[in-house]
Amino acid sequence: MARVVHFEIHASDPERAARFYEAVFGWRFNHIAAIDYWMISTGEGPGIDGGMLRRRGDPPAQGQAVNAHMCTIGVDDLAAAMDAALKAGATVALPRMAIPNVGHVAYLIDTEGNIFGVFQDDPKAQ
Repeated sequence: MARVVHFEIHASDPERAARFYEAVFGWRFNHIAAIDYWMISTGEGPGIDGGMLRRRGDPPAQGQAVNAHMCTIGVDDLAAAMDAALKAGATVALPRMAIPNVGHVAYLIDTEGNIFGVFQDDPKAQ
């Protein structure tokens, strides 16, 4: 079975995007100047690492439909993660909602106009 092994973030301002994801999730970025690419380390344990590159076109339009794979990031405290993201410049795409017997999820828009999800496991969610 094929599995997702890497993700990429496209950013008009990669330095700003790196600051955002470092502040909200503690991710680490390593810029490879020769190819103008940033490697992203998201931490230890289950999950995947990724990369970031300079956007080669216009950013997504406000309210447009998602037209790429979207990543959802697992967090221990959804309210705290949303608060940190909003303080770092995110906006809400879809507010917190329950997935019955699974958890809670919300969708945010980062400083570059990209939608991402945040998810907190909660088997009691209703």
